[in-house]
Amino acid sequence: MSKQQVVVRFCGDSGDGMQLTGTLFSSLSAILGHEISTLPDFPAEIRAPQGTLGGVSGFQVELGSEVYTPGDKADVIVAMNAAALKVCTLGSHFNHPQAHYDDDFALYHRNAIVIVDTDSLTDKDLEKAQYHTDNPFTELGIPESVQIVPVALTTLTKESLAESGMDNKSILKSRNMFAFGLICWLFDEPMEKAIHLLEEKFRKKPALVAPNTKVMVDGYNYGQNLALSINQIHLDGHPHEAHGSYTSIAGNKATAWGLIAAAEKSGKRLFLGSYPITPATDIMHELAARKDMNVMVVQAEDEIAGVCSAIGASFAGDLACTSTSGPGLSLKSEAIGLAVMAELPLVVIDVQRGGPSTGLPTKTEQTDLMQALYGRNGECPAVVIAASSSANCFDFAYEACRLAMENMTPVILLTDTYLANGTALWRIPKLAELPEIHPQSVPEELKGQYNPALRDSRGVRYWAYPGMEGYQHRNIGLERDSERGTISTNPENHETMVMARKHKIEQVADRIPDLRVQGNSASDTLLVGWGSTEGHLHAAANELDCALAQFNYIMPLPKNTREILSRYRRVIVCELNTGQFAAYLRGQMPGIEIEQYNEVQGQPFAVERIVNFVKGKE
Repeated sequence: MSKQQVVVRFCGDSGDGMQLTGTLFSSLSAILGHEISTLPDFPAEIRAPQGTLGGVSGFQVELGSEVYTPGDKADVIVAMNAAALKVCTLGSHFNHPQAHYDDDFALYHRNAIVIVDTDSLTDKDLEKAQYHTDNPFTELGIPESVQIVPVALTTLTKESLAESGMDNKSILKSRNMFAFGLICWLFDEPMEKAIHLLEEKFRKKPALVAPNTKVMVDGYNYGQNLALSINQIHLDGHPHEAHGSYTSIAGNKATAWGLIAAAEKSGKRLFLGSYPITPATDIMHELAARKDMNVMVVQAEDEIAGVCSAIGASFAGDLACTSTSGPGLSLKSEAIGLAVMAELPLVVIDVQRGGPSTGLPTKTEQTDLMQALYGRNGECPAVVIAASSSANCFDFAYEACRLAMENMTPVILLTDTYLANGTALWRIPKLAELPEIHPQSVPEELKGQYNPALRDSRGVRYWAYPGMEGYQHRNIGLERDSERGTISTNPENHETMVMARKHKIEQVADRIPDLRVQGNSASDTLLVGWGSTEGHLHAAANELDCALAQFNYIMPLPKNTREILSRYRRVIVCELNTGQFAAYLRGQMPGIEIEQYNEVQGQPFAVERIVNFVKGKE
């Protein structure tokens, strides 16, 4: 059967390799030219008891053409055990009295294909997963229209690798590769490309290549040779409008590459001072591996040391960055204030996660916005921008560097867990295609008479650093005199400097794009979002035939924001928090009537729920 888009969900224990299987399948789909959007979803626990509901790890991908989200409901499910079957069909609603199939609760379509390991449906497995009968399919209310494909994954994997010389534990770890091969058959994917992906994945562990390749091919042949009574799925695609090289990329990797590209384009050395924190750590890992690009990475002893080392690198003339998540942004707030007062370029990447405190470290939210805007003492303005897809994390990391160096200010880039861990199809740009970056270098005519209070016509101070003869100066965290740059406690001078720093951020609005309306601009309804919700809101706007305005630039807002918002009878701000951006817009745009749609469940939006809210069904 032919489809434009298909949603596939892999579920199993944390040790069943679902993230690897999902990543391989997504990468294979991207190589073959399909658009993809993925949602890795794993528990925060280090390792819950095997076979329990709390230990289920999932990976969902939507692939095809015109893909905007990882999908609401699955078309194909691979469940590696009884607990996974329950969680990946009903999610968190398995204990709800209406938990049997219901459009409001089920996470799959009525005609979905469900592949399940029958070897993992023993009485003991069912007991661990809190079933009350010996028939999980009936108990879950799975309708007859669903095509259940029972496969003895464990037994077949053991038979496949019986002569491999591997121990039983290692053999069982290869069950996911049998499932991967079966899914490749279902989508008629070429085995030679899948084998190449495996070889790349296990390049540093060559002993694993042959057995994993064999079991994957056996999984493919199992589907083909037994002529399973399910239809193969053919994805109807279309060629990309832009020619070039494409790959599948995760948001954290895209962010790291955007920083590297900005350093290359600006002629600066890239420095990252950071501390490991979920889900931002992969940025540091990726940059630490790029010594060949002259990248310097310091894993500091804590969040404060990380940002302070970056400020030191900025003072020394480097492109300075620090990465973190919500709790770390709290700890960095005083040092960010120092960078604001010293007017030094600094890129702060906040990969948002569920909070407060330790909260939900592996789940996604948009709850750090107010902290990014106002979470510092004193009048302490900084530029705040947000990425809206895993792929454009590259673009906005690059843009954060440009804005920081051209305007001599900290720039906070907001991504989140959904973007960081998720993947999307990405066209690899050439360096020559990227916008120019012009760091705010000190003019030659100021040599010998430079002080850090001097500004250009935009109100932006100049960047001089140690080793530049004739530009000796002192930079401080105390208030400086507006003309001489020396310490000043004069009341009128303090107000002058507060307004100067405020004006410097406001003028950035002249250097960013106008807000763009997507969808049906003639509608009387405008969906408004920011950051990572763009794909879900785009899909909802298409279904509702209404307009969409997605914000990537938040502080300052695009200059045409009021003009856009005032066109529409209904302005509905949708965000994964309790209304932070809506409150900010009300403060910045008084007189504009704003509705809100909010979710704080640690998961991305479901398109269906947004549509129902706009239609008045919720």
